[in-house]
Amino acid sequence: MTDTVLDDLKKQVEALTVELAEVRHVARLAKDRGEVENLFNRYMFLHNAFQDEQIIPLWAERGTPGMRARYTNAGQYVDYDSIIRYHQGRPTPTGKLILHATTTPVIEVGSDETAKGVWIMAGTESGLTDPAVAEDSPDYMYSPGLVDGKKVWAHWVWCKYAVDFIKQHGEWKIWKFRCYELARAPFEENWVSFGEKNQHAFDLDLMYFGDDGKAVFMPPADEPAPEENHPYSPRTRQKLEPTPPAPYDVFEDTFR
Repeated sequence: MTDTVLDDLKKQVEALTVELAEVRHVARLAKDRGEVENLFNRYMFLHNAFQDEQIIPLWAERGTPGMRARYTNAGQYVDYDSIIRYHQGRPTPTGKLILHATTTPVIEVGSDETAKGVWIMAGTESGLTDPAVAEDSPDYMYSPGLVDGKKVWAHWVWCKYAVDFIKQHGEWKIWKFRCYELARAPFEENWVSFGEKNQHAFDLDLMYFGDDGKAVFMPPADEPAPEENHPYSPRTRQKLEPTPPAPYDVFEDTFR
């Protein structure tokens, strides 16, 4: 075998080695993207079934730097215990239905075992409230009539989610969580007229409606919200928020 042939073979092996490394990299990113999407979908299935205690292990471990969760303008949670408080003790009241269906994911995975994703959600929320409890809420939140002697609330709801992820011990975990409620409307009313009435709802962190429809709120936030987000109003313009992530290498190269 001549030196020329050996040189050609060496170059082919080097080129194949580079190509194999690139294929492995692309395959890893694709696998990671699928695992991230499965993680968030698993979160939503559990949340819809009021099995939030099972969501707690989906979060990054205690002490992970940069953890946070935010749901309203009341502030954000950056301590592990206050973050998981949202998922603790959530009841499964009779007659309550939550069906949040997420779609339109944009997910980017970095080389540093972090990932970013955004989703749009369309769904329904409903339940029954004892009339005495309902006196503490605006009447426009409820539908006409009673079911089993209780007032009915049945809402269409639309949200956006922005979630950052981190891989720990070989498994993807939720790292930073943000929910933006985009619009809401009772079954009997359109979201345009209801949008004017619903602006105040984001001053407090509602955690869930418990037994007999009683509202349960989150504890005070760990720190103020850096900026406010308001649901749809007929007097405002839509904005691109959250911004869909772009491809990035390490988390410092992207937005937080």
